[in-house]
Amino acid sequence: MTKKTESFKARAVGINHVAHEVGDIDEALAFYSRFLDFEIHDKNDSEVFIYFGDQFINFTKHSNRKSDEKRHFGIAVDDKELVRRSLEAMGVTLLDGPFLDFLDPWGNRIEITTYTNIQYTKADHILRGMGLSYLTKTEQALAELRAKGMAPGNEAGDKKI
Repeated sequence: MTKKTESFKARAVGINHVAHEVGDIDEALAFYSRFLDFEIHDKNDSEVFIYFGDQFINFTKHSNRKSDEKRHFGIAVDDKELVRRSLEAMGVTLLDGPFLDFLDPWGNRIEITTYTNIQYTKADHILRGMGLSYLTKTEQALAELRAKGMAPGNEAGDKKI
């Protein structure tokens, strides 16, 4: 384990949550639950917290927001093509480009990505608790992590592994 070094800046560890503006809490839950599995916590008329294991999105009510153009956030899933099929069946317009992006009913731009293809990694015990312990990173994702000295089995941080 690497010891904390003296610094004049705090080191970001990750993103705890995202606040996501929607026009109606119940409508947002109905929309997102058609293609994502999540747990609902602390719901009221103005906000709700939806959990994906150890992370969450805070849906917060905002009735007159403008549509996003470039601003977005990505949700990593186990089966991106299942989400694509679900969105198409729902009549959601997919945006042009190399990614699976769409606008939700309130104009929020969302990108869906496949967990196994990206560097972002959940701890094994979190995946197990979510029933996703079968997921394994692709060789490309592992190579990207190796280049940063962050690949699994590389506790020493050696970039040559």
